[in-house]
Formats: sequence, structure tokens, C-alpha cells
Amino acid sequence: MNHLIAPSLLAADFANLQRDIEMVNRSQADWFHLDIMDGVFVPNISFGMPVVKAISRHAKKPLDVHLMIVDPDRYLETFHSLGAAILTVHYEACTHLHRTIQKIKSMGMKAGVVLNPHTPVHVLEDTLEEVDMVLIMSVNPGFGAQSFIEHSYAKIRRLKEMIRAKNAGVLIEVDGGVDLTNAAKLVAAGVDVLVAGNTVFASENPTETILRLKNLY
Repeated sequence: MNHLIAPSLLAADFANLQRDIEMVNRSQADWFHLDIMDGVFVPNISFGMPVVKAISRHAKKPLDVHLMIVDPDRYLETFHSLGAAILTVHYEACTHLHRTIQKIKSMGMKAGVVLNPHTPVHVLEDTLEEVDMVLIMSVNPGFGAQSFIEHSYAKIRRLKEMIRAKNAGVLIEVDGGVDLTNAAKLVAAGVDVLVAGNTVFASENPTETILRLKNLY
């Protein structure tokens, strides 16, 4: 499978959000990545349900919703109703991860699990075959425009080995510090989905930047 690009709308211009959504619609991007932050699980607040609802009205590509919140189980049905195609929850925030994964999948969404930089991949040994995607955070979650954590490459390779050993159809997504200097190396390490925020929306030509991330040139 060719790798996918999921521009993170956390880095978009919120005064011109529809314009930026339509740019992504026209681009070679595959998904929209939406970071939902509650100010508790992470030290920042991003946007909530009304903004996701507005995004879903204009987005013509799947919504990849990343819940950086405590007690995500309370909101699974809500984000399903708002149009999430992929819903990812943090391993660190789920008391009963297997049950949460099953609930997400029962509603017809793809289920993803997120690992913070300090969380080793082996914690997914008993649930890996149940999930559709694992999101590796390559920065500490909560803020955009952070520097990439170099240890993430080794973590991605270990996760890829686990997926191959189980012959599991699990995508690896990476979020944090992804740019044109490391995208090819990340894909070579085993990444299937690149999330890019500031790299896309702060560039002079976001459409061209997405194309370069897609084609790795």
C-alpha cells in the first residue's frame, strides 16, 4: 500500500477554515486529521463538537479523529454521529482498552490506538490484532510545531515487527514533527499514514507540500 497523508487541521487558519478544508479536498491528501484536546489529558484545548460538525459538512475525505481526552468512552457515539471514519483513543486514557476498541468497531468506524512517546509498543501485544491502526506520537501531545523525537524510528520498526509476526492488517500512523526532511525515512521504517500540520499549513504552497509528502520528492 502506498502511504497516506492526513493533514492536521489543528494547524489550519481557523479564521479561514472552510478555505483550508477545500484546499485539502482538492489536494492529494487522503484524510483529514482532527485533534480533539480537553485541557486535562493534554495541557491544551483545541476544538470540540461544533467545529467537527462544521468540518464534516465541507470535508470530502475521511475524518481521522484523534481523541486526546480523559474518559473517551463517553464520547464514542458522539464522534460517530459527527462523521468520524477513524477514531483513535489513547492507550494511556483507556481503563478497558479492548472494550473501547470493540465499541468503536461496532459502530462501523475504524479503531485506532495512540501511544505517547513514553509508552512502549509491547503494551499492545494482546490487543494489536483487534485494532485497525496504531498512532505513534513522535512529540508529546498537546501542541503543534514541536521537534520530532528521534527515538520514534526504532519504536516504529519494533511495532512493524510485531504486526508482521502476527500477520495483522494494522496501519501505522505517525504524528508530530513530520516534515519533508524525515517523511521518506518514516515510510521506510514502516509508517503507512503521515500526519502533517504545521509543515502543510505554514508552507507557502500547501497543495505542493502535500504532493511532495505523498510522492516523497
